[in-house]
Amino acid sequence: MPVSVKEERKSNSGIKLWNEAKKLIPGGNQLLSKRAEMFLPDGWPAYYKKARGVEIWDLDDNRYIDMSIMGMGTCVLGYAYEAVDRKVRMAIDAGSMSTLNCPEEVDLAKRLIELHPWAQNVRFARTGGEACAIAIRIARAFTKRDKVLFCGYHGWPDWYLAANLTDGRNLDGQLLPDLAPLGVPRALKETSFPFNYGDLNSLKELVSKYRNEIGVIILEFARTRQPDLPFLMGVRQIASEIGSVLIFDEITSGFRMRAGGMHMLYGIEPDLVILGKAMGNGYPISAVLGKEQIMDIAQGTFISSTFWSERIGFSAACAVIEEFELKDVSAHLLQLGTFLTEELKKILSSKTFSG
Repeated sequence: MPVSVKEERKSNSGIKLWNEAKKLIPGGNQLLSKRAEMFLPDGWPAYYKKARGVEIWDLDDNRYIDMSIMGMGTCVLGYAYEAVDRKVRMAIDAGSMSTLNCPEEVDLAKRLIELHPWAQNVRFARTGGEACAIAIRIARAFTKRDKVLFCGYHGWPDWYLAANLTDGRNLDGQLLPDLAPLGVPRALKETSFPFNYGDLNSLKELVSKYRNEIGVIILEFARTRQPDLPFLMGVRQIASEIGSVLIFDEITSGFRMRAGGMHMLYGIEPDLVILGKAMGNGYPISAVLGKEQIMDIAQGTFISSTFWSERIGFSAACAVIEEFELKDVSAHLLQLGTFLTEELKKILSSKTFSG
């Protein structure tokens, strides 16, 4: 008698381990977007044994082509990309951590500033959430104002989840719905407010209400759509008029259409930009770049962490930048993306859907 897909997957090693993990780790893992329930609860492989190029092998050696999000958008060059991994192995062999600083930190700072001529300074972290928190702290310290207006998804920190203290549905339209602000101090209520991408009036309404209290305007430059140039120019103008720091969160959009921030293709300069994800091709590294007069305030507020100084992330990011420049990665990604989009359109147009 044939075994159903559901019954078959329950005997899958990945599903067994996932069910065990949920008993040991709250939520099962450290990232909401990797949970089996986000995809196919009883059918998702959940764990991988190895990954190469665009292929993944699960714990039972079943091979898959990753047509989803390539390590949550981190591995833009492909899994286990040799040119990057080689530089990382060199960093490990030379010692990935020391009481002294590694020169790769300065090398990466120079490369990123070369890619973003409007910026003069950079601070590093290892995750996107950390980098967003750093950028918000710097911007608030510079403007001496507390309120943040945001558009898009910016991670798990208190400043972001605080928006749901005012209205429990405030974050629903930004990417992930139903984010409960449990554990976020009630004192942060009415310090963060969302506005809608492409809707300049939603921003203007907030500005008219809180104009002299707004220290930061932060938004994702792009995520699932092409950048809205008139909207972005309008946001830039408003931020300048009210004296707020404008931050482009390019954790998702950066290192795809070009090495560095996508905003450079559109001629719009923020005051700060946040980069991460694909910058390390699977290795943890993130950055906040900005104008010197704003970034300099980082010396006056305490922003410091041991593993922000380790060598591997810097080495990986330098190698990624080299590959973007040597291989014209952006043109290749655009070609593949266009081809896939057109082929999917052909397939869908030939099918009839109901329900």
